[in-house]
Amino acid sequence: MGIADQFKDKAQELADQAKQQKAGGKQGQARERSADQASRRGADQPQGRRPEARDRAKDAADQARERSGR
Repeated sequence: MGIADQFKDKAQELADQAKQQKAGGKQGQARERSADQASRRGADQPQGRRPEARDRAKDAADQARERSGR
């Protein structure tokens, strides 16, 4: 194998690495965007009925404490 072939192989290897890094960067950015959107959605809107159920349970516990304190 000649020196020219070695340089071509190395250039191809570096080009492949650059493509992989570029593709990985785009995927990472997409994950970050979706995570940001999900966190904003969670702050703006309750997920399912969990907050309502939590509030009802807290109210029931408060009422039970009030009754037992009488």
